[in-house]
Amino acid sequence: MSEEFYRMKRLPPYVIAEVNAMRAAARAAGEDIIDLGMGNPDLPPPDHVIAKLCEVAQKPSAHGYSQSMGIPGLRRAQANYYGRRFGVDLDPETEVVVTMGSKEGLASLATAITAPGDVVLAPNPSYPIHMFGFIIAGATIRSVPTTPDEHYWKSLERAMAFTVPRPSILVVGYPSNPTAETVDLAFYERLVAWAKENKVWVLSDLAYSELYYDGNPTPSILQVLGAKDVAVEFTSLSKTYSMAGWRIGFAVGNRQLIAALKRVKSYLDYGAFTPIQAAACAALNGPQDIVQKNRELYHKRRDVMVEAFGRAGWDIPAPKASMFAWAPLPPALKEMGSLEFSKQLLTHAKVAVAPGVGYGEDGEGFVRIAMVENEQRLRQAARNIKQYLKSMGVNTPAKGAA
Repeated sequence: MSEEFYRMKRLPPYVIAEVNAMRAAARAAGEDIIDLGMGNPDLPPPDHVIAKLCEVAQKPSAHGYSQSMGIPGLRRAQANYYGRRFGVDLDPETEVVVTMGSKEGLASLATAITAPGDVVLAPNPSYPIHMFGFIIAGATIRSVPTTPDEHYWKSLERAMAFTVPRPSILVVGYPSNPTAETVDLAFYERLVAWAKENKVWVLSDLAYSELYYDGNPTPSILQVLGAKDVAVEFTSLSKTYSMAGWRIGFAVGNRQLIAALKRVKSYLDYGAFTPIQAAACAALNGPQDIVQKNRELYHKRRDVMVEAFGRAGWDIPAPKASMFAWAPLPPALKEMGSLEFSKQLLTHAKVAVAPGVGYGEDGEGFVRIAMVENEQRLRQAARNIKQYLKSMGVNTPAKGAA
């Protein structure tokens, strides 16, 4: 009975878990760790959303099984959101399904549409479920770049020309987790045309749709004419309304893919708790000032982090969107590697970040920094990092303090 299970053999050790375990041990020992590792929002949901949750939870009828595809009102609310935000028309009955966060939706769809041996194109680096949802389902992953430049398109062409069997699915995620890179509508137009020509399904992860900066709203692939012929898109309430633990997300788009997802989910779950779904309706249908407020708050944190870390001697490119910065290791410490650097930062600077290699081998040389602490804590992190870099012989700016 010592033989390892088939799917466990296909899953490598979760690199990020190693740093998470160190962080937990440090906190258990009473250390004050500034946690910029996990993308876990530190802001509360809107008051009216919590009020709706409590109101519906008081109803005796609200505690039975719900609907795995999502209650009708919530599917309508999501369709209305796409109409307001992107000008996209969706049929709540056939083109929208509620998921338990976008992560579960991606994994369930992978189970629904993947056969063992299928080849899936997934970005590297990327959020782990973009690769491992399909690996668990038995597929083989061929990596393509995350950066949406001409090299990206050449990689797609090579993948179609030299992979047997030909890839049948492409995963994209912009704004990217972890790299925070973004695309414009022209990118999606080219992608839809490519997908139709090559008979490839496109799965778009738009979890950070509302965390964009500098006045540049993120587009949806479904804004492209004919995109619903080949694409589905996943969104989430986790970051938009600070409802990460509520586990509410959506898949919308191609009817065939949505039907497959609904069918698999009907076997796997009964849907999210009905009061949570009702509260999610209140989030989507109610006042939207919280969305702008959160965006502005993350924008300020971004500016503080880039400025303070830069003065500490660590130059970080300002992300255009998402709640993350994709930070190259300080050049003098690059040979250390992202995992060891993350451990050193946790041990000596009391700052937790996520090692880039945990998002794919092409993430080596970077760490992901989540902007989930307030501005004061970000400045404290910068001061701690400055002392660490100084102890490692890294030259920090002579003037100014972090």
